[in-house]
Amino acid sequence: MTDPRFFRSQGPFTLAELATMTGAELAGAADPQLRVSDLAALQAAGPTDLSFLENRRYLADFRACRAAACLVAPEFVEQAPPGLALLVSARPRRNFARIGQRFYPTEPAAPGVHERAFVDPSAILGEAVSVGPGAVVGAGARLGAGAEIGANAVIGDAVEIGERTRIGAGASVSHAIIGARVFVYPGVRIGQPGFGFEMDGDGPFMVPQLGRVIIEDDVEIGANSTIDRGSGPDTVIGRGTMIDNLVQIGHNVVVGRGCIIVAQVGISGSTRLGNRVVLAGQVGVAGHLEIGDGVQVAAMSGVNRSLAAGSVVGGAPAVPIREFRRQVAAIKRLGRRGEGET
Repeated sequence: MTDPRFFRSQGPFTLAELATMTGAELAGAADPQLRVSDLAALQAAGPTDLSFLENRRYLADFRACRAAACLVAPEFVEQAPPGLALLVSARPRRNFARIGQRFYPTEPAAPGVHERAFVDPSAILGEAVSVGPGAVVGAGARLGAGAEIGANAVIGDAVEIGERTRIGAGASVSHAIIGARVFVYPGVRIGQPGFGFEMDGDGPFMVPQLGRVIIEDDVEIGANSTIDRGSGPDTVIGRGTMIDNLVQIGHNVVVGRGCIIVAQVGISGSTRLGNRVVLAGQVGVAGHLEIGDGVQVAAMSGVNRSLAAGSVVGGAPAVPIREFRRQVAAIKRLGRRGEGET
């Protein structure tokens, strides 16, 4: 349930308006002029709320739902409770998210530089830029129109930040060029030196890290993630990629467009990911590998070799997903056999 102290609704909307937003078809007891005031999960929804059902595991909650209306996949329409207005859609969850953006759009920060921020006189700020308390913007930095720099964030010298990009509280950005509409969550570290060493008789010594971080448009980088700058080549994050919290991306890594990188993933230096790659939680990827377009890697897997486009793998070391499932089944059978012997 949304708390009005933290979220400001732009509703209500009528069912007709919601249908127009999403292309959903009205069905059941749907009055096009019925007004919906808020969004809620199936279990919590009340008589003025909109909910959704896409996964059949929540059918019991759907049958008992008391919402005003529900976005629902076509195969579940017949199981709706009496009186529930339906917006029928092949992608209910996606359309629920789209409606959510209309109810609760991201509100821009008030433009201006806070009196307790420091902006170097040589920095260039576009129109309607917001710089929060305690933030630092270094010499020669460029902030595009509508950029937002959160409290205590640090933007290093010569960094470029695109239009309407948001840098969260306490984040730091150096040696980087960031595109438009990027969202860098609190605590992110972008552009620190990569982990590059050589060895001699006295032990390891650091190789200078002389590259940059290039982040293209419409990327999100979750809280406390880190993206190292390149050692010579740049580290690159492709357009539309979504990075979860607590992800580590090493120097010289190239991530393609539209990738999904889930929490606690680590990508070692100089590895290249194609477009639309999915790395589930806690995946580790070794360095200097080529991961093709559309590859999917199951959670907690270890990737130690290059993967062809379209591969779906799991395990440590990662193998084709069917082989991984056979391995898991074999281990379970061995465990049961061992229990029988005791």
